[in-house]
Amino acid sequence: MTGTTRLMTALLYGSGLRRIECCRLRVKDIDLERREILVRDAKGQKDRTTLLPARLLKPLAQHLERARRQFEQDVREGAGYVELPYALARKYPSAPRDWGWQWVFPATRTYTERASGERRRHHLHETVLQRAVQSARRAAGIVKQAGCHSLRHSFATHLVESGYDVRSVQKLLGHNQLETTMVYVHLARIGTFRVRSPLDETI
Repeated sequence: MTGTTRLMTALLYGSGLRRIECCRLRVKDIDLERREILVRDAKGQKDRTTLLPARLLKPLAQHLERARRQFEQDVREGAGYVELPYALARKYPSAPRDWGWQWVFPATRTYTERASGERRRHHLHETVLQRAVQSARRAAGIVKQAGCHSLRHSFATHLVESGYDVRSVQKLLGHNQLETTMVYVHLARIGTFRVRSPLDETI
Protein backbone atom coordinates (compact mmCIF):
# COMPACT_ATOMS: atom_id res chain seq x y z
CA MET A 1 0.00 0.00 0.00
CA THR A 2 1.11 3.56 -0.62
CA GLY A 3 0.05 7.12 0.06
CA THR A 4 -3.00 8.11 2.08
CA THR A 5 -4.54 4.66 2.42
CA ARG A 6 -1.23 3.28 3.74
CA LEU A 7 -1.20 5.97 6.44
CA MET A 8 -4.84 5.31 7.30
CA THR A 9 -4.24 1.58 7.53
CA ALA A 10 -1.28 2.18 9.83
CA LEU A 11 -3.59 4.17 12.12
CA LEU A 12 -6.13 1.35 12.18
CA TYR A 13 -3.47 -1.01 13.51
CA GLY A 14 -1.29 1.44 15.43
CA SER A 15 -4.12 3.26 17.23
CA GLY A 16 -6.90 0.68 17.26
CA LEU A 17 -9.27 2.84 15.25
CA ARG A 18 -12.41 1.64 13.56
CA ARG A 19 -12.59 2.33 9.82
CA ILE A 20 -15.19 5.11 10.09
CA GLU A 21 -13.37 6.66 13.07
CA CYS A 22 -10.25 7.01 10.97
CA CYS A 23 -12.13 8.55 8.08
CA ARG A 24 -13.88 11.07 10.34
CA LEU A 25 -10.79 12.37 12.14
CA ARG A 26 -10.53 16.15 12.23
CA VAL A 27 -7.30 18.12 12.38
CA LYS A 28 -7.92 19.51 15.87
CA ASP A 29 -8.28 15.97 17.25
CA ILE A 30 -4.68 15.08 16.39
CA ASP A 31 -2.12 16.02 19.04
CA LEU A 32 1.34 15.36 17.63
CA GLU A 33 3.17 16.64 20.73
CA ARG A 34 1.29 14.43 23.18
CA ARG A 35 1.07 11.59 20.64
CA GLU A 36 -2.67 11.29 21.17
CA ILE A 37 -5.77 11.02 19.03
CA LEU A 38 -9.16 12.15 20.31
CA VAL A 39 -11.87 9.96 18.80
CA ARG A 40 -15.12 11.91 18.88
CA ASP A 41 -18.63 10.49 18.87
CA ALA A 42 -17.39 6.93 18.59
CA LYS A 43 -19.53 3.82 18.92
CA GLY A 44 -22.01 4.44 21.73
CA GLN A 45 -21.78 8.22 21.12
CA LYS A 46 -18.79 8.51 23.44
CA ASP A 47 -15.44 10.24 23.02
CA ARG A 48 -12.19 8.49 23.85
CA THR A 49 -8.47 9.12 23.62
CA THR A 50 -6.08 6.65 22.05
CA LEU A 51 -2.38 6.63 21.30
CA LEU A 52 -0.62 7.94 18.22
CA PRO A 53 2.37 5.75 17.25
CA ALA A 54 5.71 7.54 17.27
CA ARG A 55 6.66 6.15 13.86
CA LEU A 56 3.60 7.85 12.33
CA LEU A 57 4.41 11.34 13.63
CA LYS A 58 6.51 12.38 10.64
CA PRO A 59 4.33 10.89 7.85
CA LEU A 60 1.18 12.23 9.52
CA ALA A 61 2.70 15.72 9.88
CA GLN A 62 3.69 15.64 6.20
CA HIS A 63 0.20 14.51 5.24
CA LEU A 64 -1.38 17.32 7.27
CA GLU A 65 0.86 19.85 5.58
CA ARG A 66 -0.32 18.66 2.16
CA ALA A 67 -3.93 18.73 3.35
CA ARG A 68 -3.46 22.27 4.64
CA ARG A 69 -2.10 23.47 1.30
CA GLN A 70 -5.12 21.92 -0.41
CA PHE A 71 -7.47 23.58 2.11
CA GLU A 72 -5.85 26.98 1.55
CA GLN A 73 -6.21 26.54 -2.20
CA ASP A 74 -9.89 25.67 -1.71
CA VAL A 75 -10.41 28.86 0.30
CA ARG A 76 -8.78 30.96 -2.42
CA GLU A 77 -11.19 29.40 -4.92
CA GLY A 78 -14.25 30.17 -2.80
CA ALA A 79 -14.57 26.73 -1.23
CA GLY A 80 -12.92 25.43 1.96
CA TYR A 81 -16.10 24.80 3.94
CA VAL A 82 -16.64 21.64 5.97
CA GLU A 83 -19.69 20.00 7.50
CA LEU A 84 -19.94 20.52 11.26
CA PRO A 85 -21.71 18.35 13.82
CA TYR A 86 -24.94 19.39 15.51
CA ALA A 87 -25.60 23.17 15.42
CA LEU A 88 -22.02 24.35 15.70
CA ALA A 89 -22.15 26.21 12.38
CA ARG A 90 -24.83 28.54 13.78
CA LYS A 91 -22.99 28.98 17.06
CA TYR A 92 -19.59 29.54 15.44
CA PRO A 93 -20.17 31.02 11.94
CA SER A 94 -16.46 31.01 11.05
CA ALA A 95 -15.87 27.41 12.13
CA PRO A 96 -16.79 25.75 8.78
CA ARG A 97 -13.70 27.40 7.29
CA ASP A 98 -11.43 26.89 10.27
CA TRP A 99 -8.42 24.65 9.67
CA GLY A 100 -8.92 22.77 12.93
CA TRP A 101 -12.35 21.53 11.86
CA GLN A 102 -11.16 20.19 8.51
CA TRP A 103 -10.99 16.47 7.87
CA VAL A 104 -7.58 14.84 8.31
CA PHE A 105 -8.32 12.70 5.25
CA PRO A 106 -10.32 14.90 2.87
CA ALA A 107 -12.02 13.63 -0.25
CA THR A 108 -10.46 14.28 -3.64
CA ARG A 109 -13.43 16.31 -4.87
CA THR A 110 -15.56 19.16 -3.56
CA TYR A 111 -19.35 19.35 -3.64
CA THR A 112 -21.93 22.10 -3.21
CA GLU A 113 -24.24 21.85 -0.21
CA ARG A 114 -27.74 22.67 -1.46
CA ALA A 115 -29.16 24.48 1.58
CA SER A 116 -26.25 26.87 2.13
CA GLY A 117 -24.60 26.91 -1.28
CA GLU A 118 -21.24 26.25 0.38
CA ARG A 119 -18.58 24.40 -1.57
CA ARG A 120 -17.42 21.71 0.80
CA ARG A 121 -14.99 18.82 0.85
CA HIS A 122 -16.20 15.67 2.60
CA HIS A 123 -13.89 13.16 4.26
CA LEU A 124 -12.51 10.28 2.21
CA HIS A 125 -15.23 7.66 1.91
CA GLU A 126 -14.68 4.56 4.01
CA THR A 127 -15.13 2.25 1.03
CA VAL A 128 -11.93 3.70 -0.48
CA LEU A 129 -10.00 2.44 2.54
CA GLN A 130 -11.89 -0.83 2.56
CA ARG A 131 -11.07 -1.56 -1.08
CA ALA A 132 -7.41 -0.65 -0.57
CA VAL A 133 -7.06 -3.08 2.32
CA GLN A 134 -8.71 -5.88 0.35
CA SER A 135 -6.48 -5.23 -2.65
CA ALA A 136 -3.41 -5.34 -0.42
CA ARG A 137 -4.59 -8.60 1.16
CA ARG A 138 -4.98 -10.23 -2.23
CA ALA A 139 -1.66 -8.87 -3.49
CA ALA A 140 0.08 -10.28 -0.41
CA GLY A 141 -1.40 -13.70 -1.08
CA ILE A 142 -3.30 -13.82 2.22
CA VAL A 143 -6.10 -16.37 1.79
CA LYS A 144 -7.78 -15.80 5.15
CA GLN A 145 -10.63 -13.33 5.23
CA ALA A 146 -9.39 -10.06 6.70
CA GLY A 147 -10.39 -6.43 6.48
CA CYS A 148 -10.02 -3.07 8.19
CA HIS A 149 -11.52 -4.29 11.47
CA SER A 150 -8.98 -7.13 11.58
CA LEU A 151 -6.30 -4.50 12.18
CA ARG A 152 -8.17 -3.21 15.24
CA HIS A 153 -8.38 -6.78 16.53
CA SER A 154 -4.63 -7.20 15.96
CA PHE A 155 -3.94 -3.95 17.83
CA ALA A 156 -5.76 -5.27 20.90
CA THR A 157 -4.37 -8.81 20.73
CA HIS A 158 -0.77 -7.66 20.35
CA LEU A 159 -1.09 -5.23 23.27
CA VAL A 160 -2.32 -8.05 25.50
CA GLU A 161 0.46 -10.35 24.26
CA SER A 162 2.98 -7.62 25.12
CA GLY A 163 1.80 -7.63 28.73
CA TYR A 164 -0.38 -4.52 28.88
CA ASP A 165 -3.23 -4.82 31.37
CA VAL A 166 -6.69 -5.46 29.98
CA ARG A 167 -8.15 -2.30 31.57
CA SER A 168 -5.76 -0.11 29.57
CA VAL A 169 -6.65 -1.96 26.39
CA GLN A 170 -10.35 -1.56 27.20
CA LYS A 171 -9.89 2.20 27.53
CA LEU A 172 -7.97 2.51 24.26
CA LEU A 173 -10.61 0.51 22.39
CA GLY A 174 -13.52 2.36 24.00
CA HIS A 175 -15.32 -0.79 25.15
CA ASN A 176 -18.10 -0.23 27.67
CA GLN A 177 -17.89 -3.74 29.07
CA LEU A 178 -14.67 -5.41 30.21
CA GLU A 179 -16.04 -8.73 28.98
CA THR A 180 -15.78 -7.46 25.40
CA THR A 181 -12.08 -6.78 25.83
CA MET A 182 -11.47 -10.10 27.59
CA VAL A 183 -11.93 -11.86 24.25
CA TYR A 184 -8.45 -10.63 23.30
CA VAL A 185 -6.99 -12.07 26.50
CA HIS A 186 -8.28 -15.50 25.52
CA LEU A 187 -6.95 -15.11 21.97
CA ALA A 188 -3.55 -14.08 23.27
CA ARG A 189 -3.38 -17.05 25.63
CA ILE A 190 -3.94 -19.49 22.79
CA GLY A 191 -0.82 -18.16 21.10
CA THR A 192 1.20 -17.81 24.31
CA PHE A 193 0.88 -21.39 25.54
CA ARG A 194 2.77 -22.72 22.51
CA VAL A 195 1.25 -26.16 23.03
CA ARG A 196 2.98 -28.89 21.02
CA SER A 197 0.95 -31.55 19.29
CA PRO A 198 1.54 -35.08 20.60
CA LEU A 199 2.34 -36.07 17.03
CA ASP A 200 5.28 -33.64 17.04
CA GLU A 201 6.52 -35.13 20.31
CA THR A 202 6.96 -38.51 18.61
CA ILE A 203 9.23 -37.19 15.87
